[in-house]
Amino acid sequence: MDFTPTDEQAAVRDLAAQIFGDLSTHERLAAAGTGSDAELWKALCAAGLPAAVEEVGLLGLVLALEEQGRVTAQVPFAAACVYGILALAAHGTAGQRERLLPALRDGTAVATGAFPAGAGRVRAVGKGELTGTVPLVPWLRDATHVLVPDEERRLWLVRVADAETAPVETTAPWSAGRLTLASTPAERVGGPAAGAAPYEDVLATARTAFAGLQAGVCAGALARAVRHTTTREQFGRPLSTNQAVLLRAADAYMDTEAIRVTSYEAAWRRDEGLRYGTHALTAAWWASEAGTRVVHAGQHLHGGLGADLEHPVHRHFLWGRQLDAYLGCGAELLAELGELIVSERREAAEGTAEGTAAGTAATEGLVEA
Repeated sequence: MDFTPTDEQAAVRDLAAQIFGDLSTHERLAAAGTGSDAELWKALCAAGLPAAVEEVGLLGLVLALEEQGRVTAQVPFAAACVYGILALAAHGTAGQRERLLPALRDGTAVATGAFPAGAGRVRAVGKGELTGTVPLVPWLRDATHVLVPDEERRLWLVRVADAETAPVETTAPWSAGRLTLASTPAERVGGPAAGAAPYEDVLATARTAFAGLQAGVCAGALARAVRHTTTREQFGRPLSTNQAVLLRAADAYMDTEAIRVTSYEAAWRRDEGLRYGTHALTAAWWASEAGTRVVHAGQHLHGGLGADLEHPVHRHFLWGRQLDAYLGCGAELLAELGELIVSERREAAEGTAEGTAAGTAATEGLVEA
């Protein structure tokens, strides 16, 4: 494994850091309230960052999402790239890619996904119609298209204008909404022959990407805590000289690094064409469990200021908790991880048994000859 970014990936990361750092300021975030920053989204698209994801892969996207998380920038960057550009580039038909990707690349169209809550809640009726309700879809209020899995885990693309939506307020200001489908026209991603494999890939991609976003959220919260504890004095010395403060910050740093390295590994494996489902679940578990610890520590290390709802560190706390809820609780992720490991080992064992049987048959045939 080599997580060293390529020149192109490093350029995307650096450009994302510059744009997010310049435009996603505390003042702009406060002015945006619970809505998205339309001007920031235009700047990202004008710089070609969403379009660059096809070239730099999932690892490049994770690097850029870290920079978004550091400043909790309110734009649908992760959703648009994962549920739109990467999903269609990997699983769309040639016609779908040619027709839909240009608008998604330049930001005139924005995709999001009814993941993971949509699976099992939506069913296909008739030819190309969906019925069901998804209670929470992130960034739905900004989207023009939504990627929806049905009860058989097939993927459909729905125009938001054709569906019924209602705003939903979440812990973090993700411009979320409730999606209601009633014989709503939909387009099957990959065409009629596509099975459930695209769903599994998109879900693993989303888990990896949002884990990378959580790594940035945690890094941003920890950086704020470090600045505060090294400049704030108590009894004539900085707070950071207290052993309890040092240990709490050290634990938060190690948790943040665990989220980062597991998301890097999952992203790298996808880009290399390797199996990465278990690695995506591992990254999601760290992002959920450790991410919650880090944003709590970041707030706690600010003392009384951490309880101020207007303080910038509180936004990291809200994002960390929202990502925890979106990725799923640790126990559920571990249960799914265990089931997937058993399934993969069973497949490997069956493949070995079939290979052995074939080899034995070939040997017996040679002996008889």
